[in-house]
Amino acid sequence: MAKTVVGQPLSRVDARRKVTGAATYSAEHRVEGLLYGVIVNGTVARGTVSRISADAALGHPGVLRVLTDFSKLRLAHPVDRIAFYGQPVAVVVAETLEAATHGASLVEATYERQDAVTDFDDPHAPSQTPEDEPDYSRGDPAGALGSAQVKVDLELTSARENHNPIELPSTIARWQDGRLTLWDKTQWSQGAARTVAGALGIAVGDVRVHNEFVGGGFGSGIQTYDHVILAAFAAREVDRPVKVVLTRRQFYYGTGFRPASRHRITLGSSTAGRVSALAYDVRIENARYQPYTDGLTDLPQFLYGVPNTRTAYRVTPVDVHSPCSMRGPGVVLGNFALETAMDQLAHELTLDPVELRLRNEPTRDEVSQLPFSTRKLRECYETGARRFGWSRRHAKPGSRTDGDLLIGMGMATASYHNHRRDSSARARINADGTAEVFAAAGDMGPGTTTSVMQVAADARLPASAVTFRLGDSSYPTAPLHAAACTMASVGSAAHTTCNALKAEFIRRAVADPDSPLHGAKPADVHVRDGYLSAADGGARDSYRDILRRAGLPSLETTGNWGPGDADSRITTYGYGAVFAEVSVDLLLGLVRVRRIFAAYDVGRVISPKLAHSQAIGGMVGGIGMALLEGTVTDHRDGRIVNASLADYLVPVNADVPDLDAAFINTEDPQADLIGVKGLGEITIVGVAPAIGNAVFNATGKRLTDLPIRPEALL
Repeated sequence: MAKTVVGQPLSRVDARRKVTGAATYSAEHRVEGLLYGVIVNGTVARGTVSRISADAALGHPGVLRVLTDFSKLRLAHPVDRIAFYGQPVAVVVAETLEAATHGASLVEATYERQDAVTDFDDPHAPSQTPEDEPDYSRGDPAGALGSAQVKVDLELTSARENHNPIELPSTIARWQDGRLTLWDKTQWSQGAARTVAGALGIAVGDVRVHNEFVGGGFGSGIQTYDHVILAAFAAREVDRPVKVVLTRRQFYYGTGFRPASRHRITLGSSTAGRVSALAYDVRIENARYQPYTDGLTDLPQFLYGVPNTRTAYRVTPVDVHSPCSMRGPGVVLGNFALETAMDQLAHELTLDPVELRLRNEPTRDEVSQLPFSTRKLRECYETGARRFGWSRRHAKPGSRTDGDLLIGMGMATASYHNHRRDSSARARINADGTAEVFAAAGDMGPGTTTSVMQVAADARLPASAVTFRLGDSSYPTAPLHAAACTMASVGSAAHTTCNALKAEFIRRAVADPDSPLHGAKPADVHVRDGYLSAADGGARDSYRDILRRAGLPSLETTGNWGPGDADSRITTYGYGAVFAEVSVDLLLGLVRVRRIFAAYDVGRVISPKLAHSQAIGGMVGGIGMALLEGTVTDHRDGRIVNASLADYLVPVNADVPDLDAAFINTEDPQADLIGVKGLGEITIVGVAPAIGNAVFNATGKRLTDLPIRPEALL
C-alpha cells in the first residue's frame, strides 16, 4: 500500500515565509494612496456624547477628516449613546500615522454621564436566564444529594481574560467602482464580509476580504468589530484607502474577552466513589446591548455518568463591551469547576483521582442518550499516568518536598465537542503537474495550510506539488476558523473534492483511445505521485499527459461536505487526560509549573508535528489562566487598568519548562470523512484544574479562584 502523506510529521509549508518576514499580514499590504485612521475612544461607561470638538485636530498638519457621525452604520451596539468604556466616538483620518495619532489626541468629547454598573457582582446588576441556555435537569438531583453519603460543595471564580496575540487587530479598506476590498485580521473572512456589508448597507457580493496570514487570534478575530467597519466607512467617506490598527490598549476594549465567571458546584457520592448527583450553577458577565453565552454547562452535564444532574446558567448584563469566544470557550471554565470538585471528592474518599474518574465513566451520552462515536478516555488516563509517572504521586497533601519547596501532582480530564460544519473546496490540477486547493478558510497559527495540503496530497500527488490556498472570502465556503472545526470541515471538503478530481482523471484516461489505460476498469487504476497505472503495474498514464492530450491548461472541480444528520445519531467529542507537577514556595506564595503531560483522543492525527505544537500552545494558555491572567477594571468608569503587556501577565519561556503530549491511535469515521476530531480547543481544557489540583496536593489548600495569586498561599 502506498504511504500516505497524512500522518507524516511535515514542517509547515509557510514556515520560511513567516520567519523571514515574507509573509504579508493584514497591516503590511502596500496599497497606493493609503491614509491612516485612528479611533477616538469614549471615556465613560454609559451616557451620550453632548459635543465633540474637532477643530484642533483638523488644524493639525496632515489631518484630513474627523468623522463623528456613525448614524447610518449598523453596529453591534447603539450608535446614539455610549454603551461601554472605549466605544468609538470619532475617527481621525490623516496622511501619516503620526498625524492621525496626534490628531486623535486633540479631539475633545463632552458627555452626559449616566449611572453605570461595570461590576457584575454589584447587587444592582440582576441576573437573567439566557434563551439559548435553559435550565437542565435529569433524575432527582435534590433527592440524590440529600441522601448522598459523601458531599462536596465548592464555590469558584475566574477573572476576565483578554486575548493577547502578537498581531494587533488591523484592517486596510479600499473602494474601487463601488466594491470594497478589505485586508483584515479575521478568523472568518466570509463572516467579516457579511457583517461589513450589513453595517454599510451594501451587497455581500460587493465585499471581498483577504486574510491569508493571521498572527494569532484565540477567538478575538471571530467577530467583526467596530474598527473594521469604521475603516471601510472612513475609506468610503474620504474616497481613498484607509488603514486602521488598534493599539494594544485599544485592543482590550475594542474586541471581546473571556467573561469573568462565578460557580457553585455540588457533588454527591457513595463511599465507593460512585457519583450519584451533581448540581452546578454558573454566572458570567455580559453586555447590556448584546447577549452572549459560552457553553459552561456542557461538561458538567455530559462528562461523567451521573444519573441525577441539574445545571443552571445565568448572565449578568452590565455596562461593558460584549464578551466573545476565547480558546476553549465556556468549556474550559465549566471544566475548571467540575474537575476541581472531582479532585476534592477524590480527596474526601481517599481515592486516587484517576480511579474516581474511571468509576464514573458513562456508557453513552446521558444528555442525548446517543452512543459515543469513539471515547478512548480510559486509554488517555492509562497512557498519561504511565508517561507522567503518576504512580509516584504522594496521596497525602504536603508530604513531598524538594528543599524549601512543596511538590505536588494533579490531574484533570479534558473534553471538547467535535464541531463540524458545511464546507466546500475547489481543486485544480495544472498542466505542469502542480495542484491547488481553494477554500475560504483561515490559518491563525495551527497550520491549516499544511494539514489540508496533506489531505489533498493523499489524492496521490507529491506533497511538494500541492498548494492549499486560503484566506480569501471569494473562495469556496468555509466555516469560521474557530471551535476546532476547520480540519474536520474543510479537510473533509478537500478530501471529497480531490478524490472527485482524481476520479475524473481516471475516467478520462480509460475513455481516451490514446491513453495507455484505455479500456481499463476505473476501479483497477491506481494513482500515485501524479501517475495512473493499471493494477498489473504495466500500462501507465499521467495527469500531465491527460491534460496535454485534451489541450487543457488545467482541470478542476468543486465539492461540498457537511456532517448531515450525524449529530442526531452519535455524540462525538475529543477527550484528554492532563497531568501536572508544580512546586510551591510558601514563603513567597509562588507556584511554578515543573512539567505537564497530556494524552489525547482526537481521532486521526493529520500532522503529528503540528498536533504536538497545538497541544503545547494550549498548555501555555492554560498556565496563563491558572496562574497569571486577569483583567482588572476600574469600576468608577469601566476603564481597564492593566491594558498592556507590561501589566497584563502572560506566560513567558521561564513559565513553561517541560510540556509534552501524546495522541491515542484512533480514528472517528462516523464523525467525518477523514476521521479527525477537533484539536485546537481541547488542549487548553483541563490544564488550569490540573495545576490547581497539583497545588492542593502540594499544600493541602484548596484554591478555587483563578488566577491563583501568591496572597492566596501566604
